[in-house]
Amino acid sequence: MAWQHGCMATITIRYWAGARDAAGVETDVVEAPTVAAALDRAAAARPGDAEYARVIGLCSFLVDGRRLGDADRTRPLTGPVELEALPPFAGG
Repeated sequence: MAWQHGCMATITIRYWAGARDAAGVETDVVEAPTVAAALDRAAAARPGDAEYARVIGLCSFLVDGRRLGDADRTRPLTGPVELEALPPFAGG
């Protein structure tokens, strides 16, 4: 993962399954210093969209293919980063 202090990163949020349905797109691209900020910016682009907020709140996330821990949401990022939003899947 591209962690660094005080930088902005280009974050491509890739939505899977129900998260894609809630987002209405396959991907969003945002500039943000952290995963938390990227998710806030994506939500701000959908003001009042309670379904998007609900689904994203249930998602697990991968950053560049690695599982994102809760503490990692606020760690500074740099460089291009792919964030995958994985909603809970039926049966597991």
